[in-house]
Amino acid sequence: MKARTLRRHMKESLRNLARNGWMTFASISAVTVTLLLVGVFFVIMMNLNKVATDIEEDVSIRVHIDIAATKEDQDTLKSNIEKISEVDSVVYSPKEDELNNLISSLGEEGEAFKLFEQDNPLYDVFIVKTKQPEHLESVAKKIEDLDFAFKVRYGQDDVEKLFSFIKTSRNVGLVLIVGLLFTAMFLISNTIKITIVARRKEIEIMKLVGATNSFIRWPFFMEGLMLGILGSVIPISFISMIYRYSYEYISSKLQGHFIQLLEFNPFMFQVGGLLVLLGAFIGIWGSVMSVRKFLKV
Repeated sequence: MKARTLRRHMKESLRNLARNGWMTFASISAVTVTLLLVGVFFVIMMNLNKVATDIEEDVSIRVHIDIAATKEDQDTLKSNIEKISEVDSVVYSPKEDELNNLISSLGEEGEAFKLFEQDNPLYDVFIVKTKQPEHLESVAKKIEDLDFAFKVRYGQDDVEKLFSFIKTSRNVGLVLIVGLLFTAMFLISNTIKITIVARRKEIEIMKLVGATNSFIRWPFFMEGLMLGILGSVIPISFISMIYRYSYEYISSKLQGHFIQLLEFNPFMFQVGGLLVLLGAFIGIWGSVMSVRKFLKV
């Protein structure tokens, strides 16, 4: 396409948007509302996925070492655990550290356990991380068969419930996001279709005087593109502002915890780029699909 023709189509698109002010406003509003819903839900689901991943990665197996085990026996047990193919890391935690962690986790109530510092009843522990969270159960069973592994714990019931909840949440979230996208495309297509119906005589006249389908379609193509991009501005600004405040507030509350939200930068730039692309796509798609039926004169 020649640059002059492209400029002509661009000017025609801008003129049509200005001429059909209320319909332009309605189309941009439809894009704004639907992209706002999609954007907010997408941000929530991505952060829930991040939290779920953090929880999965923090789940570990605690191997209580038999009190009769010597230093050499402990080293042998650790070596045998590391030989299990699904194991990612093995960290030794002496019973003194276990007691200190217990006291710290209980706060003021933990002060009573300081009485056991001289006669510590806890066990030395190996903290085992697996390469994949799904390997926890199989690895735990293999460790149970090793010598000097007195007790193996990984919270089987809680872990299974957690993984089931995470899997369900991700599946439901994916279905809802896809559903919202199709709903957005349907609403925007119908809104744009109304603007094109009001100009069907203009299209018919252009066809009758010999204009090609592509020549007629290009201004509408550009209109849809501009409507989609303009409709993404408010959702991007609103979501960025709310997320920045939420990120700073929640991060301060979760400081020191292993669970964190996705960092504002680059996450919000990625969300912004996604919303612009979605807005442009559904705007173009709505225009092209809506004008097609009026090109058959």
